[in-house]
Amino acid sequence: MSERKPKSQIIRTKLPMPNQHPEDRINNFDEVPYGYNEAEATFEAQRCLQCKNPPCVKGCPVEVPIRDFIALIKENKFLEAASIIKTKNSLPAVTGRVCPQELQCEAKCVLGRRHQPVAIGHLERFAADYARNAGEGLPKLPTSTGKNIAIVGAGPSGLTCAGDLALLGHKVTIFEALHAPGGVLIYGIPEFRLPKDIVKYEIDYLQKLGVNINLNYIIGKNKSVDELLGEYDAVFIGSGAGAPRLLNIAGINLVNVYSANEYLTRINFLKAYKFPEYKTPVKKAKTVVVIGAGNVAMDSARTAKRLGAEHSIIVYRRSRKECPARVEEVHHAEEEEIEFRFLTNPVRIIGDELGKVRAVECLEYELGEPDETGRAKPIPIPGSEHLIECEVVIIAVGNDPNPIIPRTTPDLEISKWGTIVTESSTGKTNKERVYAGGDIATGAATVIAAMGAGKIAAKTIHKQVMDLSDEE
Repeated sequence: MSERKPKSQIIRTKLPMPNQHPEDRINNFDEVPYGYNEAEATFEAQRCLQCKNPPCVKGCPVEVPIRDFIALIKENKFLEAASIIKTKNSLPAVTGRVCPQELQCEAKCVLGRRHQPVAIGHLERFAADYARNAGEGLPKLPTSTGKNIAIVGAGPSGLTCAGDLALLGHKVTIFEALHAPGGVLIYGIPEFRLPKDIVKYEIDYLQKLGVNINLNYIIGKNKSVDELLGEYDAVFIGSGAGAPRLLNIAGINLVNVYSANEYLTRINFLKAYKFPEYKTPVKKAKTVVVIGAGNVAMDSARTAKRLGAEHSIIVYRRSRKECPARVEEVHHAEEEEIEFRFLTNPVRIIGDELGKVRAVECLEYELGEPDETGRAKPIPIPGSEHLIECEVVIIAVGNDPNPIIPRTTPDLEISKWGTIVTESSTGKTNKERVYAGGDIATGAATVIAAMGAGKIAAKTIHKQVMDLSDEE
């Protein structure tokens, strides 16, 4: 039920967020959307129907009190809005930017049944940014429980689990293999979609809550999960899916063939986004071909454009309708004149006499009946072979779970896909006091899904270490 507004008062369309002009943004790595200002945020907040039983919350993997924080924005209580978001979401400035709200909370919005849903993601981003710029304070922390929890991986699931446990009074230590915390938030998402300063601020906030982060520390090499269990009351594994999936086609080992993981990691960690201040070993090319059409493919193609590619081409074996990327990301890519070759798929990569990429040979496809995924199955068209000349190829067809912990923890149950088997409702593994969540448990998925898994595990860990029943 909701408190219905008279039809004359309903604003049917969401307020668009202002963006950099495409002609400008392809020449820089600055964030594309500017975000709402105070007046715009308050205006959009007026659209919320303030439902008594808001279904939008059910669409949020971390159960943000959406109605309540929007009501506070409506009253110009911006700091209070950010504070109430952070009771459920440790990284609101991140999720406000990269979470697929259109498939989750906004998809459940009552207003969206007849009109455009409330711009929940834009409002979440606004509240988080406002609080950061205003110098938000810290919540009152509970008395220490004396319990010590180890977190493996400083990505979305690990950071969320750590933040929730810290707010419950536990001492939390994160072990991160890389030299900077953030996981995919730092190495996988380009600066123009998620600025590094935003991620750093959110992580600094968690550290102020008492979360300790050990960098350059590989669990499975420096120390095993079993050794952690000898020192900590519980262990949460959130080591992600950082092993790139490649294609079984000829030419995959040619020079200037990259996995999207490698390509974006080099750009992000070596600060190529700060050109010309920093140089990058990533090959800059006149023509770049990206294989795949998910968010990572969009990120790779748009990054290549910003590094100077005259032609940045996405090759995808299905149609635009089946693109797994967010609609917003596809739209931004099209605005930036990224070329799309739909119903096209590579059969081999061709090299020159020096072993460098010269072209990609592709086939054209047509769509048949749905396959096991429910999407129309792509069927190759005989005789449709053609070449796309290029100097760089980026493979963006997904990632597999990081294998080091499964390999070094022999009694941990692992699926045939290499993921750690867990109870989805608790995060429990078959190993006592060991929990897991995020991409290491599900395979590559969204940031917010990983955060939701971290939150579920934090609740279970708290009950376990405090010896509480499910009702408590």
